[in-house]
Amino acid sequence: MDIAETPVAILAGGLATRLGSASARLPKALVEIAGQPFITYQLAWLRESGIRRVVLCLGHLGEQVEAYVGDGAAHGLDVRYAYDGTPLLGTAGALRRAEGLLGPVFWVLYGDAYLQAELRPVLAEFDRRDGLGMLLVLRNENVWDRSNALVRAGRLIRYDKARPTPDMRHIDYGLSILRQEALAGIPRDRPFDLADVYRELVAGGRLSGYEVTRRFYEIGSPAGLVETRRFLEGRLGVSAGPPGGEA
Repeated sequence: MDIAETPVAILAGGLATRLGSASARLPKALVEIAGQPFITYQLAWLRESGIRRVVLCLGHLGEQVEAYVGDGAAHGLDVRYAYDGTPLLGTAGALRRAEGLLGPVFWVLYGDAYLQAELRPVLAEFDRRDGLGMLLVLRNENVWDRSNALVRAGRLIRYDKARPTPDMRHIDYGLSILRQEALAGIPRDRPFDLADVYRELVAGGRLSGYEVTRRFYEIGSPAGLVETRRFLEGRLGVSAGPPGGEA
């Protein structure tokens, strides 16, 4: 499977209520870090990882994101758009709305996550496995957020974001790779959360796990935004802008 031909759906339609004034008039994707909107860093990481196709699933103030990213050419990517519409159908519903742009296999990335995983080994492992998808997990021990995945001997046994149990030591990394068939059970007439899709797939033995070791960063909370800003400013600074762009 060619990583350049495998699109990434970025779920960037949330209301960002936990960020308060930081996103009152801006979507999370455009929150500024080191002089660049946060999504610039996400797109740079995807491009450097070999990704060439992105589908942005937008909702709250999404037109601002589209105005900034455009067709993606300035970021070395081909970017398409799918809007939540009315009524809002949750993260899983957003994927269902975008499925016509995604094709048979696609990545799913949360719009407030900055990750450090290498994607080519993940895709190669996915090619070797059966099932409807693979969820990246990180050993967490309740450090960065509440652990929500049970992994034993390298196997993903259970996942439950809403009702985590004390034996869970891992957390979902904010990234998965799915086959289009994984979307078949998502209802079209009511909101549905992607975490519930993952939970049901894991319970049915149709979603495997891939353990990563480098931590994630997120801007979904004020504390996470501060930490992510510190990390990106220290490591990437203004060098993460689009190719040919000015910092």
